[in-house]
Amino acid sequence: MKNLFSLNDLSNDEIMDMIHDAIRFRNKEEKFSLNGKIIANCFFENSTRTQYSFNTAELMLNAKVISFNPQASSLSKGETFYDTIKTFESFGIDGIVIRHSQNRYYDELKNIKCAIINAGDGTGDHPSQNLLDLLTIYDEFGHFDGLNVLIVGDIVHSRVAHGNVKIMNRLGMNCKIAGPKEFMDDTAPVVDFDEGIKDADVVMMLRIQRERDAHLESLSDSEYLEKYGLNSKRVGRMKNTAIIMHPAPFNRGVELADEVVECPKSRIFKQIENGVFARCAILKRSFE
Repeated sequence: MKNLFSLNDLSNDEIMDMIHDAIRFRNKEEKFSLNGKIIANCFFENSTRTQYSFNTAELMLNAKVISFNPQASSLSKGETFYDTIKTFESFGIDGIVIRHSQNRYYDELKNIKCAIINAGDGTGDHPSQNLLDLLTIYDEFGHFDGLNVLIVGDIVHSRVAHGNVKIMNRLGMNCKIAGPKEFMDDTAPVVDFDEGIKDADVVMMLRIQRERDAHLESLSDSEYLEKYGLNSKRVGRMKNTAIIMHPAPFNRGVELADEVVECPKSRIFKQIENGVFARCAILKRSFE
């Protein structure tokens, strides 16, 4: 069994192997099965896409699935995060998929012997989202080398941005970031949104992560959309071959105009579809 904490722990060849596995799963060419292994999905933060696409992938691969509800658990009685995970290991399960608000929460779990898959740690990393994003880009262009990626919005709170930039640069893409100065960090070179969008092959929008106390009190939602959101006018400045991505959940009328969500350039729901197959590939790596 193999853990997965970050795609940055893997070689480029290992990442490409998982992308090709995901494509085979999508094409129904991959016959790998988990053969009744027990997987616990332990999400200590709210989630729709990541939690339930892992659940779907596990069921597709013939696993038995346990879904953990932190609000109804012994955490309310003072049990620690480590002891909760150690309890699941003690049940004899084969693997645990974990999302937690703490960066690098997995550093506390070095004594856990079953496979651990990181489904998002704080503002640090999100390997399964990174993989499905790479799969979506690879589907579109057939390669990564030389592609220009513009990531726009709340960078400082985004584990997706932090993970994607490192991997995308390693694979030959050129990443830049744009958005309100309050949301910028040193993840990648900062550019003006309206200038950067002209050269981008991929425009990846991010929501404001209000659950992490991210906010811009000076701007209403409509003002944010006008200054930093993707609307039809900005879509018109994009390359003919460029695509729009978003890790979701997205906020219509804030970082995305309603008419942009499913416009011809949008691959947002394609990302969600690819998420199941990317997570199938991750499960195969952990348990083959």
